[in-house]
Amino acid sequence: MIKLRKYAAIDIGSNAMRLLITNIVEEDGKEPQFNKSSLVRVPIRLGQDAFTVGEISPENIERMCDAMKAFNLLMKVHKVERYMAFATSAMREAYNAKEVVMLIKKKADIKIEIIDGKKEAAIIASTDLHHLLKTDETYLFVDVGGGSTEFTLFSNGKMVNSRSFKAGTVRLLNEMVCDVVWDEIEKWIKTNTEDYEEITLIGSGGNINKLFKMSGKLQEKPLSYIYVNSQYAYLNSLTYEQRISQLGLNPDRADVIVPATRIYLNAMKWSGARQIYVPKIGLSDGIVKAMFYGKI
Repeated sequence: MIKLRKYAAIDIGSNAMRLLITNIVEEDGKEPQFNKSSLVRVPIRLGQDAFTVGEISPENIERMCDAMKAFNLLMKVHKVERYMAFATSAMREAYNAKEVVMLIKKKADIKIEIIDGKKEAAIIASTDLHHLLKTDETYLFVDVGGGSTEFTLFSNGKMVNSRSFKAGTVRLLNEMVCDVVWDEIEKWIKTNTEDYEEITLIGSGGNINKLFKMSGKLQEKPLSYIYVNSQYAYLNSLTYEQRISQLGLNPDRADVIVPATRIYLNAMKWSGARQIYVPKIGLSDGIVKAMFYGKI
């Protein structure tokens, strides 16, 4: 007996907003299958507002409302039975976030929950990570967003520690991450990884996915520190316009990919990791799975 369900997740990030619609196939005696049905990404850079002026601008509020109305219609057309919408770093810091949430509920009939960094990291970690984690190895999971970066250490298949730092790509672009934050990240990584002989990185986020795609590697193969380092130098040598014209990057990806690569590179350097796996998972995947398994 096969049962098909449709769940959706809305991820309101600092660099973009995403709607993921997932088909969940349940079959007796088998593990449920999660198949992506549709993914829509809208480049509304809320972090630009929240981190520089402290509020979401009227123009972006209108764009958010329009996007949410569209998301609602798409969920209706796909016959989604359940959804959850989470907002992260930018909305956490915008002082008009509550009004924005209320307005979207009124205009688009979508209920948004603003979550903290710890919950964000836990939801992402509840994705398919257990399939990746070899029980006898140690991993540092790094999720780079527009407003914050979540670090989670896994050893022997279990979560050891987790921390969220206000060092995201949009903040870095606006030169809003001071040396103290970098020092804190370095200290946290070194302190938490020093007792382990070998660390492997797992990266998540749109930028590392793009970097991986550009490498042309097979999905289960890792990227080396040397490769990431050379790509960082290469991306840095190009202008914003060249990254769009020569590499075919989206305008809202062409600027943030450089600071994002710097974060992954530093995480590898400070943990001593020589490789980074990129399993293509993110907050929206985590939301769907956490909903299905009753964790949220």
